[in-house]
Amino acid sequence: MNVVPPSVDASGLRIALVVSRFNHLISIRLIDGAREALIRHGAREDDLTLFWVAGAFEIPQAARRVAESGRFDAVVTLGSVIRGGTPHFEYVCQGVTDGLREVMRGCDVPVGFGVLTTDDSDQALARAGGSDGNKGGEVALAAVEMARLRIELDAIAEREASA
Repeated sequence: MNVVPPSVDASGLRIALVVSRFNHLISIRLIDGAREALIRHGAREDDLTLFWVAGAFEIPQAARRVAESGRFDAVVTLGSVIRGGTPHFEYVCQGVTDGLREVMRGCDVPVGFGVLTTDDSDQALARAGGSDGNKGGEVALAAVEMARLRIELDAIAEREASA
């Protein structure tokens, strides 16, 4: 069996972060986790670009435009939606999930899904550098792994086409 090993080598990759300003404290912590993980795995500061959007609901549209620009090898989306007392939480979560799924299907650029959906701010803080780690870093490395897989698949296709 041929095995293509996973790689989280971020060196030489251009990575966009699309981040919600809403729940800013949590977003900043997710950015810190993503940036630290990417730098630790070889990314250069100059290869990281941060795009702010108003809230989580706006992330899919910005992620699509960023992915379609052809300037990035991966897009990392970060933010948080915290449950309130109305159905708004469900609508926003569903919209973000559906929107990012469509971006992933329609664009040839890996998209990391790092929008936390939690019952309260304590849960969000725990996942943004607290007791549950930092999901920003985890999502960033998942996006890098997918970018590397995409590059490897392109190389395999090129080798087969020239054989």
